[in-house]
Amino acid sequence: MNEPIFEALKAIAREAVSLGGDGLPRVAPASAEALASVMRHAFERRWRVRVEGRASWMPPDAPADLVITTERMNRLLSVAPADLVATAQGGASMRAIRSALAPHRAWVPLDPPGSPDRTLGSILATGTAGPLRHRFGPVRDQVLGTTVVTGDGRIVRAGGVVVKNVAGFDLTKVQIGGFAAFGVIAEINVRLRAVPVARQTLVARGGLEALLEAARAIAEANVDLSLLELCSPALTASTEWALVAQTLGTPEGVNAEIERITTAAGEIRLDPLDGAAADRFLAAVGEGVLESPVVVRAGVLASGTPETVDLFGETIGLGRLSAGLGAGGLRWAGNPTPAHLRALRIRLAEREIPVTVERAPWAFRREVGHFGAFREGVRPLTERVRAVFDPGLVLAAPLEGQDGS
Repeated sequence: MNEPIFEALKAIAREAVSLGGDGLPRVAPASAEALASVMRHAFERRWRVRVEGRASWMPPDAPADLVITTERMNRLLSVAPADLVATAQGGASMRAIRSALAPHRAWVPLDPPGSPDRTLGSILATGTAGPLRHRFGPVRDQVLGTTVVTGDGRIVRAGGVVVKNVAGFDLTKVQIGGFAAFGVIAEINVRLRAVPVARQTLVARGGLEALLEAARAIAEANVDLSLLELCSPALTASTEWALVAQTLGTPEGVNAEIERITTAAGEIRLDPLDGAAADRFLAAVGEGVLESPVVVRAGVLASGTPETVDLFGETIGLGRLSAGLGAGGLRWAGNPTPAHLRALRIRLAEREIPVTVERAPWAFRREVGHFGAFREGVRPLTERVRAVFDPGLVLAAPLEGQDGS
């Protein structure tokens, strides 16, 4: 234990300070202002800070002098159903947000791996979307504004609380997928959607090529889907690949789209799942990646998915893999060596497909970085942005690998 830091924190935050199992002082501020006070002291004293939410996604293992946890910043601060906007603290879990929004018949269409236990701040910091990105877009499309505490303790509010309120450079987007390198997300203004009246989920199982062909036909039929996801056998604990399709809306509309899906799929059989079974299946897909120590995502278009799946198989194995066959994007979970990940990044870089480390032990993250090597001209820009938001490099976040690869 670092007693001087512990005693100093008790003077700053009083009852919010404790000792973690790793012996590090832990401080749990309950507001953006309290968080800013702690960050100012950390900056002035050059304390290295590790940020944690519920520690349910990223391993809480980054070397630091102290831990800041958002576990007390866990409230839904306001809901404006008429404007389809809500404001939540960064430590609020998706489960708590969904429960609080239920009486308003509203929801936030975010379904990342590990949800609903993931905090909203964690989802933004890692930029982790789930299958619902097919219809509702990536994480950034659900966010209207943020309140962020910088590495030197400033409170920065960006964006707004209404749709289409941002002109010029949107500082909110800097935080999404920034892995806490540019500040601690304290509050988020999220865009709400009306809870759909009806939902139907279909699952087909079979060989990879047959399911890819069926997905292509469904996509070309312009079916109104909420998700169209390909899952590897290991991800669903099966011997076959799985194709998952889902549509939301009114009962009449859902039935019409189901008919179009089955017609487009041709000879591929799509079995319906009732609400509870669909929830269990999709939860298992999301939780499946948690069984592996390393999770990466590749920014691939849907048209490039077949080739990219083959490249993953050749380089690091198929593992627990899922791919969006409409909006694109691929997620893979397994246990690669840093050398294998570098080899994959090199092969995909030739096709201009970025590979981001979403989750991994600290030693792995530190060696390969979340983003790997930056493109020419990107590193200076990233360094300038980081110098603005974390001038003392107080926040522990390895964006680039140790050797720049």
